Amino acid sequence: MRTQTMLRDTVQLNKTTYGTSSPEYDVAVIGAGPYGLSAGAHLRAKGISVRVFGEPMDFWATKMPQGMLLRSPREASNLSDPGDAFTLEAFEAATETAPAAPLPIETFVEYGRWFQQQLGPDLDRRSVLRVERENSSFRITLEDGEVLRFRRVVVATGIGQFQRKPAVFSDLPSEQASHCYEGKSLREFSGKRVVVIGAGQSALESAALLHEIGAEVEVVAKIPRLRWIGMHTWLHHMGPISKMLYSKHDVGPAGISRLVASPKLMSYVPLSARDKIRVRAVRPAGSRWLPPRLTKVKLTTGRGVLRAESLGKEARLTLDDGTERHVDHILMGTGYDVDISKYEFLSPELVKNIQHLGGYPRLRGGFCSSVPGLHFIGATAARSFGPLLYFVAGTEFASRELSSHIVRDGVNVR
Repeated sequence: MRTQTMLRDTVQLNKTTYGTSSPEYDVAVIGAGPYGLSAGAHLRAKGISVRVFGEPMDFWATKMPQGMLLRSPREASNLSDPGDAFTLEAFEAATETAPAAPLPIETFVEYGRWFQQQLGPDLDRRSVLRVERENSSFRITLEDGEVLRFRRVVVATGIGQFQRKPAVFSDLPSEQASHCYEGKSLREFSGKRVVVIGAGQSALESAALLHEIGAEVEVVAKIPRLRWIGMHTWLHHMGPISKMLYSKHDVGPAGISRLVASPKLMSYVPLSARDKIRVRAVRPAGSRWLPPRLTKVKLTTGRGVLRAESLGKEARLTLDDGTERHVDHILMGTGYDVDISKYEFLSPELVKNIQHLGGYPRLRGGFCSSVPGLHFIGATAARSFGPLLYFVAGTEFASRELSSHIVRDGVNVR
């Protein structure tokens, strides 16, 4: 409690020092999910005037399927603040929430909102319409037309705009095909025939949820066999040896997990090797607590979809073995492809000046892009710093690295 009180006092002091009347602020953080909220907490604690834009935990609350459970272990589900005072356990104690593992997404959303409330109300819920470079600073236009200027901008807007939708489904209407990150209520599919495409956590857990609400479900996956995370539990119960093989974040297989836990070290690994590690660490797989929930779900592996056609109120799928499926809906659990050009708030001129790594920004220390003063954290940083940045567990490294760099370099961009 002493640490929490001291951190709140520091935040209040920073707000008194900087106020809100200046026409130019130090840092704008675009996005109020785990990365944006954590970055804001670290920057404020270092005396930097920062404004976080967005609705707290909006993507998690409105776009992820209701009833989902977090794949990450509890220890890797904490947002980051400088004193490590506002943890998941602190939230549960303060709100008398019963601890749960795995963690329900609804609890995680409430935790994120509580985290923001503890660290100060200086959150701007308005959407950012446009970010433009203006001399040595940035001009930000908000949804109501107000224009603000910032010395630095941190993009922490997550993966909402990066949904991967296979082209074979592009001609189907939204009533017959959707991505699992679109926020559709799964309850509307009760009693319906649904094919889920994919073999990762989102696809498999969506299939389980659909079955549990009374849908007739089939999973169609290209890989020959479904994979399950952590099925070799004995590897996690070998004392010091297990600690050498796995980090607390539990991202990636034995050995690779330890490397992934060190994003700074990952940034020095050659890109080709870094990509192999990244792909291996996050290949499609489901949590080990899912198989019992899928025993009555039809699992079709080693098959792809050749054609998808709309036939009135139903869709017809033709698989690559010639068999057909007539269904009411196709749910794509097909992940996402990072492509920062899809961020509509970034001006075309700004995007043109950002060096890319196949859709990802090329970043150096401090999460700096090739545009001075423009930083990217979260999933967009994963190709530069490794796959830990895809997960909530990466908020600690990202926030500390970002805030330390800005303090060292100064808020004024040179």
